[in-house]
Amino acid sequence: MSEFLGEIIGTMILILFGGGVVAGSVLRFSKGENSGWVVITIAWGLAVAMAAYAVGDYSGAHLNPALTIGLASIGDFPWADVPMYILAQMIGAIIGAALVYIMYLPHWGVTEDADSKLAVFSTIPAIRHPLSNLIAELIGTFALVLGILAIGANEFTEGLNPIIVGALIIAIGMSLGGPTGYAINPARDLGPRIAHFLLPIPGKRDSDWSYAWVPVVGPILGAVFGALFYKQFFRGENSIAFWICLIIVLAIFFAAQVSMSKRKVGDHI
Repeated sequence: MSEFLGEIIGTMILILFGGGVVAGSVLRFSKGENSGWVVITIAWGLAVAMAAYAVGDYSGAHLNPALTIGLASIGDFPWADVPMYILAQMIGAIIGAALVYIMYLPHWGVTEDADSKLAVFSTIPAIRHPLSNLIAELIGTFALVLGILAIGANEFTEGLNPIIVGALIIAIGMSLGGPTGYAINPARDLGPRIAHFLLPIPGKRDSDWSYAWVPVVGPILGAVFGALFYKQFFRGENSIAFWICLIIVLAIFFAAQVSMSKRKVGDHI
């Protein structure tokens, strides 16, 4: 299997299981209806683990453009291969989302809530405030990439790494997923969002393109910052890029705080 095909298949598996558990939880008359956040976070963690087991030996199972870019930013992955990996991840995400649509085919027409249908494919913030939502995605992906690099530096019994990374995903979902639904992966959000736009889903709403940039930009910034943080403090390799990234992150934090201070109490858009 080529690396390109490995990333397609791995990301397809990720979205099939991850999007599938959301569909099972929110679509009407599913036997898993209303199963809740804990079920969703556990299934997403297992989705990552199963996808990594499937294609880890072939592509390294990045399954995430932010992770690919983050690894490249510290020299752990060649920049020349980044576009190929991202293209494969996007293709796999769209295919996975289409499979979820087919899997739950009878349930779309009987589900009245258009937001629930969109939630199967992409993230929707709990409170819409783009800069704060961006920070949430940034921090979540920072934790993801820092965690993956730290896990990789430890010695585990062969074959356990994907399970440990899956546990990291569960922890991120339960602890940090509340504000935005923790995309922490541009392909996981943008690929299925494109599928939502293209598929003939009965009674669907718009695909919320005004928000779509947040789960793309936030994870990329968070991944690069997490990778540079690891390089700076865990490997002890000083990098000017880390300090530049830190200034950018702090500027976003400050801008979000200023923006929030101007909102009226109870604003919820």
